[in-house]
Amino acid sequence: MRNSTAPRALLAVLALTVALLTALVAHPGTTASAAADPVRIMPLGDSITGSPGCWRSVLWNRLQDSGYSSIDFVGTLGPQGCGQPYDGDNEGHGGFLATNVAAQNQLPGWLDATDPDIVVMHFGTNDVWSNIAPDRILAAFDTLVGQMRAANPDMKILVAQLIPMNPSSCAECAQRVVDLNSRIPAWAAGRTTTRSPVIVVDQWTGFSTAADTNDGVHPNSSGDNKIAARWYPALTSLLAPGTPTPTPTPTPSDPGGAGCGASLKVVSSWQGGYQAEVTVVNNGASAVRGWSVRLTLPGGETITQIWNGTLTAASGGATVGNVSWNGALASGASTSFGFIAGRPGTATPAAQITGCTAG
Repeated sequence: MRNSTAPRALLAVLALTVALLTALVAHPGTTASAAADPVRIMPLGDSITGSPGCWRSVLWNRLQDSGYSSIDFVGTLGPQGCGQPYDGDNEGHGGFLATNVAAQNQLPGWLDATDPDIVVMHFGTNDVWSNIAPDRILAAFDTLVGQMRAANPDMKILVAQLIPMNPSSCAECAQRVVDLNSRIPAWAAGRTTTRSPVIVVDQWTGFSTAADTNDGVHPNSSGDNKIAARWYPALTSLLAPGTPTPTPTPTPSDPGGAGCGASLKVVSSWQGGYQAEVTVVNNGASAVRGWSVRLTLPGGETITQIWNGTLTAASGGATVGNVSWNGALASGASTSFGFIAGRPGTATPAAQITGCTAG
């Protein structure tokens, strides 16, 4: 009798091979697919984000110019002009309140339709205008964060401290924004996780309703540039592996006096300007209640924007002190502030720390 075991085994191997090849064609490998997928970023908020929200066009083009090309802005709403090509998809709904979006369960549908990896959220201006208490706004933020994580457990969430507002019809709104903003850092610290960080981005400091808005609320072109500049470093720190990241340029640190030390690094630079981050550390044995850092600036270089610090400029230099929420540092604790400096087109970034004092 002829032995048919070997042919049957060969046919089984061939069938398995065909099945595997068919599966690979129908479902490309997970690793290769993931590597090709852009990072999906949802700008979320109200008219400051969406109508037309031209800070998004500034941010998009700066990311592209810096080599961050594997990104996709997403949202159920499309672009509204802004005078330059950009990916305008967004979730900026004019007139919407964060408390209503949370109460009416609107966000899950937007998330399902767009599947973001990162949410960039400037939300709450209309709530403040409507005199809704910070507790209620932050409770709505809790709901929104929970919905983001239900859609994607690895969601990365950037939350703005709101830009200032001073509309002619609401004399109390300016202080209401301050009151909400002062609560956001502690709220975020209590919600952040390693898997799904909640990162606060200070959009308030250095933003002028007189110079940077059209009406005391909505940003003009100067305001758009400032908002984009604040989002940029926080967003690029979250971009997926393989997305080009500018190499920070370290500068000498200043050990400072007892209780205060500081170091500076250049996060990114471009023709005519650069962005820097300064880390301040309490290197003393006791807690401090405030700090200030002294900087020297070469001829022709000026600090044009600053966040998480208060700036006192002088010829050839500047002093930066703490703001209300980052002055108190326990022994060994640290905080940071950032700034953007303008410089002559052919110069290299050259700000230096010359001292750090604990108050």
